[in-house]
Amino acid sequence: MRPEPIILAFDTSAAHCAAALLMGGRIVTHVDEMSKGQAEHLMPMLSRLLSDNGITWSDLTAIGVGIGPGNFTGIRIAVSAARGLALALNIPSVGVDGFEVLAYNSPRPVTVRIAAPRGQAYVRTLTETGATDPFLTECDAPDPALPGQEVARRIALITADRADCQPPRPAPLYVRAADAAPPRDPAPVILP
Repeated sequence: MRPEPIILAFDTSAAHCAAALLMGGRIVTHVDEMSKGQAEHLMPMLSRLLSDNGITWSDLTAIGVGIGPGNFTGIRIAVSAARGLALALNIPSVGVDGFEVLAYNSPRPVTVRIAAPRGQAYVRTLTETGATDPFLTECDAPDPALPGQEVARRIALITADRADCQPPRPAPLYVRAADAAPPRDPAPVILP
């Protein structure tokens, strides 16, 4: 008989560090609301979540991670952590986008609108066989955002469904270009 999966899922694509630990049929979540500092906070938070539940890193069978859309830096933090953990632990990592999280258990096709800055929304239609390319548009009424606990919980559940399917390594889902501008000063000259 195959052992129950133990899945660690997390997301930092919004103003939070959200995590869920799926152990068989039980899910434990932890969320710390924060707009900055996720890079320094994520790994200690995950370690505490595991130890508080009597789980070690080597007990994990898969990693699930939110890949966006959302905060550029937050997405990169979570995806990098997930890929590094999966590589070190030799377990699969599954990237789950925010559209899938919002549409979890919804009948397909379904169009999802995630709030974006400046009165816009990221939009994607999920079908029975796939999804359209996401795009950014003006939107007065995006779908309501989920609390961090529910985001992490759904990432864990989706990961449980996909972890055995040899998923590709998670990669950030960026719908628009970064707001950052290139530096105005020329690059320094490198001396031979």
